[in-house]
Amino acid sequence: MPETGDVSSNKQIQKRPKGVKYGFGPHLTLDGYECDSNKLDDMNFLYGFLDTMPERIGMTKLMPPYILYYDGKDKPEDRGFSGVVIIAESHISIHTYPEKRFLTFDIYSCKIFDIEKTAEYVSKAFGIGNYDKKVTKRGREFPKDMESVEGIIDHDRKAA
Repeated sequence: MPETGDVSSNKQIQKRPKGVKYGFGPHLTLDGYECDSNKLDDMNFLYGFLDTMPERIGMTKLMPPYILYYDGKDKPEDRGFSGVVIIAESHISIHTYPEKRFLTFDIYSCKIFDIEKTAEYVSKAFGIGNYDKKVTKRGREFPKDMESVEGIIDHDRKAA
């Protein structure tokens, strides 16, 4: 029984068919500090960055980047841009805070890509002085190989 306030679930699948590859894919998150504030504040630069990123990591861009400006309302130091490009494999997004010289960046993908090379590229592109990087393996129980899954299901149906 979960404790009060616990909303996460970690149910284990009891039986996993042999021969099926599992896992949706990597989710890279990068928090960049001491960034080049001019680049964080340049919509054209951000557009070009997001527009070329899918090809750079071997993904398929489904739409041009979409970038929005936020003026910070009552906290002008929180102003900046948020941008996203939707890829066939999921998405790439960025949020910038020019006054704080900070950015958040992420790639969520069902396709493997070079995490280290990507982090290095983002770091150089924005002149990041320091960053925190996290990689999460998403969809632990997501079946990657449907042909194997279908074969197992057919076998199980015939046996039943």
